[in-house]
Amino acid sequence: MNRIAAAILLAFSGAALAQAPAVPAASPVSASAAAAFDAAAVLNAHLADDVERTMKLFDVPGIAIAVVKDGKVVATQGFGVRKLGAPGKVDGKTLFEIASNSKAFTAAALAMLVDEGKLAWDDPVTKHLPDFQMYDAYVTHEMTVRDLLTHRSGLGLGAGDLLWWPTTNFSTDEIIHKLRYIRPATSFRSSYAYDNLLYIVAGKIVASKSGKTWGETIHERILAPVGMASTTTSLLENAGNPDVANAHSKINDRIAAVKAMPVPNAVGAVGINTNAEDIARWMNVLLAGGRVGTGADGKEVRLFSAKQAREMWTAQTPMRISEPDPRLAGTRPNFLAYGLGFQLRDWQGRLLAMHSGALQGFYSKVLLVPEAKVGIAILTNAESGGALNALQYQLLDRMLNPAAGTDWIGAVKAVEDEKHAKELARLATAGAARAAKSQPSLARTAYDGDYQDPWYGIATIRHVGGKQVLTLSRTPDLTGELEHYQHDTFIVRWKERNFNADAYVTFALNPDGSIERMKMQPVSTETDFSYDFQDLNFTPVKKKSP
Repeated sequence: MNRIAAAILLAFSGAALAQAPAVPAASPVSASAAAAFDAAAVLNAHLADDVERTMKLFDVPGIAIAVVKDGKVVATQGFGVRKLGAPGKVDGKTLFEIASNSKAFTAAALAMLVDEGKLAWDDPVTKHLPDFQMYDAYVTHEMTVRDLLTHRSGLGLGAGDLLWWPTTNFSTDEIIHKLRYIRPATSFRSSYAYDNLLYIVAGKIVASKSGKTWGETIHERILAPVGMASTTTSLLENAGNPDVANAHSKINDRIAAVKAMPVPNAVGAVGINTNAEDIARWMNVLLAGGRVGTGADGKEVRLFSAKQAREMWTAQTPMRISEPDPRLAGTRPNFLAYGLGFQLRDWQGRLLAMHSGALQGFYSKVLLVPEAKVGIAILTNAESGGALNALQYQLLDRMLNPAAGTDWIGAVKAVEDEKHAKELARLATAGAARAAKSQPSLARTAYDGDYQDPWYGIATIRHVGGKQVLTLSRTPDLTGELEHYQHDTFIVRWKERNFNADAYVTFALNPDGSIERMKMQPVSTETDFSYDFQDLNFTPVKKKSP
């Protein structure tokens, strides 16, 4: 999934974006610059220093880098360790979870089905999944396969992600069924808001049309032809392989090894685990417009047609452009949109097709510059968006504009540190301003009970061993102690401290003093948006009469 940045509607029309060429024409400046230096030599001369500095500044234990240029592999290298405190080194074969960079694989699988005439991008979803249903009947009827991939459904940012994140015991089919209970945040196709649930639906379509699971289909139709022999579609497939990166998260601002987060119910959105060597092969196929190579008979071998390649990298949904910190002014795009499985923007006059991915303990980035035939993948075993952004800009400059001389690593670190300090100060101010001497309206035991949300289901509050504990019933790791904050608001401190997702829990009362509802909200603005607590609306479950 893209947990590093989420954007909304751009201040210009989608129609204008749709008219933009999929790949901008090369400019004389970029052509002459490309001829003036050996991009591979420049990158490799600085790569170790760039990566090791980034790891040190951003507390990242291990990073793998893949770079391709003109169909050739420039670098597939590992740096650092697979797990803190253990000797195993990251190398080009070390497997990382790439999370939302899996979305491109689901989009490619659908593109192949379009080429084969088994579906069309603008088919209604209900044509292929008759039981599919959104909250609004009109949206259910109008939602197309294309809409599943373009983040314009009307759902809010990360809506419903708690159905799969952190690891839940919902099935894929249950998650898809729950969509009908999630209220939209905007009207259909009116704005961009990143979601994961509809990619889960897309993965279900891939499986239903192939007659096999999503993982089996991806292995057979994509990984095998491309030669991605080490890549897996579930954590279970990694068992027995020692060269697998461990997850790492911050706990009280200190990096620590944490357990992995299996998500077998969300594979269409986040299911791929890969390494630098394999993802280099994938990037070369993407940059070749779906072409894998030439078969023994001399005929061209393709995953998908050039037509579908253009479709995937054509703007579908405009995104709002935010103003960066002045120190990062050079990173501001002139256009920003989402295609089919890829975010699209410009970088120094060229089209950039890219995506980010994040799961517990892993962040990744894939960057493709079609005009220059350059691909860069950054795989990390830590939750550091800053590390990805710093390396993204630094490596793009190494490959495309080495004379720039900008220290992106230092600039991104300075901006990130300042932002984090401001958030810590905001939390301290809020804590000092609370009515610390206030008391709950009811006795603490009166808040105990079962509460039900329309799409998530049951949350329970119980006194256990002298502590009041909140548990989200379908998410084993979302269990934490309630501490009083002020009035009828509490804070749940999750037992898994690496989540960094403590939440306010606020109760509203009826006139008779009974509890009307329970709402939640992340305490910190740095909490990952997939902890969409604010979308939950719990009401007490009435006790059955004896």
